[in-house]
Amino acid sequence: MIVGDFLKKNMVFCIAVTAAIVTMFFVPIDSQYIQYFDFKILACIFCVLAVVNGLHHIHFFEIISKKIIRRFRTVKMAVLALIYLTFVASMIIANDLALLTFLPLGYYLLKNSDNLKWMAFTFIMQTIAANLGGMLTPFGNPQNLYLYGKFQIPDLEFISTMFLPFLYSIILITITCLIFVKSTPMKLSQVNSEKLDGKKTALMMGLLVISILIVFHGIPYYIGLLVVIGVLCFVDRKALLEVDYLLLFTFCAFFVFAGNMARIPEVRDFFGYLVQQNTFLYGILTCQFISNVPSALLLSNFVTDYKDLLYAVNIGGIGTLISSLASLITFREYVKHEPKKGLRYLGLFTVINFAFLGILIVLVMFAT
Repeated sequence: MIVGDFLKKNMVFCIAVTAAIVTMFFVPIDSQYIQYFDFKILACIFCVLAVVNGLHHIHFFEIISKKIIRRFRTVKMAVLALIYLTFVASMIIANDLALLTFLPLGYYLLKNSDNLKWMAFTFIMQTIAANLGGMLTPFGNPQNLYLYGKFQIPDLEFISTMFLPFLYSIILITITCLIFVKSTPMKLSQVNSEKLDGKKTALMMGLLVISILIVFHGIPYYIGLLVVIGVLCFVDRKALLEVDYLLLFTFCAFFVFAGNMARIPEVRDFFGYLVQQNTFLYGILTCQFISNVPSALLLSNFVTDYKDLLYAVNIGGIGTLISSLASLITFREYVKHEPKKGLRYLGLFTVINFAFLGILIVLVMFAT
């Protein structure tokens, strides 16, 4: 019974570990394994998870969510504002950090207005917004940063290349929310006079800035990690204990899976052949199985024109749950609140994501 409950609650983790173990039969453990792991990303995610826990403990998200409810008044406008916020944030601090920061805000916004029935839809749209919002800038996501450096793409050329897909994404997200989210009035389920602790809020925000600086190489990841752990050890040890370590292990398992897949000659040759036939479509297909960052690393060795690959690894970030590892963050956050509705969430996630993917494929192929 205990094992069964664990499998249900941590299905994606179990699948990731199983997939990693299977590929290890084809690629035995060797010195190259250590290169699979993006320690900067892992450190950054750990730090943000810990800081977000600290913000939970001082009721930051709950208080801010109540301010949003008072400001926007209807479910439609509040959800749309939240999704736009996630969209814009992903352009600045990357998709995974945008989700780690704003998913909790979305939960409290819906909880404090008795609208949790919209949580699955809101989380899914936040994920799509985060995965698509980062496409416009070189630093919006890891695959952009890699291709930007590998192909030495000029800044303005990069932005102009991605502008139309970016614009299509904004329009699609807006239309979807306007159609499917009702204009139900929002009211606070509980009215109280909680106030933010100014000193603790400033401290947590400082730690959040340090965490984000890791992404931009503002500080070495190990220094940022030590600072965040050191400070929280003194002010909020519980924030460290409550970090979702299984999420971090899930990322590690997918790093092993993707790294091994790229080293299996038959797999590498197969994807290399496909991408030469149609870089855009087969690039998107590759993302659905090994996620967008490994796809960018693998397929960039077989193309000379970066544009179709850039489109593919950005648009291909929507679709399956593993097409972008940022989507795993949302899934873990959702099942934390609704542990019995994981499969239902996956079904809705898949339908909405592939609808977006299909429309964007058509728009990019025929209107870009």
